Amino acid sequence: MPSDVMERNTMPKSTYASQSNAMAVIPTLNEEAHIEACIRSLLVGDKALQEIPLVIADGGSHDRTVEIVEGLKGEFTNLIVLKNPKRLQAAAINLAVEAFGSDHTDYMVRCDAHSIYPPNFILDVVDSLKSTQAASVVVPMDAIGQSCFEKANAWVSNTILGSGGSAHKAGRKSGYVDHGHHAGFDLRVFKKVGGYDDTFSHNEDAEYDARVAQQGGRIFLNADIRIQYVPRSSATALARQYFNYGKGRARTIRKHQEVLKLRQALPIVALLANLMSLIAAPFIWWTLLLPIMYLLVLGAASLVIAISKRSICGLYAGVVSFAIHMSWAAGFLRETILPKRSGTASPLVSTQKPL
Repeated sequence: MPSDVMERNTMPKSTYASQSNAMAVIPTLNEEAHIEACIRSLLVGDKALQEIPLVIADGGSHDRTVEIVEGLKGEFTNLIVLKNPKRLQAAAINLAVEAFGSDHTDYMVRCDAHSIYPPNFILDVVDSLKSTQAASVVVPMDAIGQSCFEKANAWVSNTILGSGGSAHKAGRKSGYVDHGHHAGFDLRVFKKVGGYDDTFSHNEDAEYDARVAQQGGRIFLNADIRIQYVPRSSATALARQYFNYGKGRARTIRKHQEVLKLRQALPIVALLANLMSLIAAPFIWWTLLLPIMYLLVLGAASLVIAISKRSICGLYAGVVSFAIHMSWAAGFLRETILPKRSGTASPLVSTQKPL
């Protein structure tokens, strides 16, 4: 499977015919602040959207998430609430497919409660799956924010400081990729490769993509279908998120014996170099120059973003970048050095045959 992005200039236009062979899923856990806006962005549009079951797979929310969804059922009759006892997103998707992915369901669209979707997103993703005949369709994420920290988080996420140049983070070219933000699945492929590994709390998407590639599947990035994502609103939440991302990536690399990409290795090198410099500083004072230079680079990036965005909120960019880099690297090293024993995955189907 080609890993480079091959440009695709035109995509067939959707006619929005009957989509009774598709389903959509939103995994949730305590998403009362986002779930209604997410659902409305997904279901307000072409009437064909009402034919597609939208499953809210909830992992035991203790806020008003489920209450809000139940209240929307009078307006959107295709909403379904499903309990997800395993709580994790990967398990939520697998459970929804098992419960509602019948033999007549060919496509599944995965949605994120933290995202705002363009009109007819579900229909466009299904059309893209049909036209490309890809195993999966992935889409770019354009981060947005409301609070000052969220705005800085979004601005960093849309740059190489936060994404490392990943094609699905604010990417502008359509084409085949090795990984991206999951949007649509050919359910025949999803079931044959065993669905998500539901022992993964994070990075389950990249782990799934690795298995698809091993069996000859292709992943298409459709840059014409874009979503808006609301990032974490505090440094603590952001650090926790990226620590878990780092752990998930380490598990994926170990499971599939992959090699770290340069953009993934750099935060690890930065963390180790900074730690070694601080340890050596009492004996060799000039080793402090390394962490000082790193902080100066982040400070300069903050100023550049603040000036370019004409907002004092940009000054948070250094804090955001530091949290992303150091937390991701710490999570990766934690999982690499002291791997956590995980349970056995519950695949939908297990096969080693090519797709």
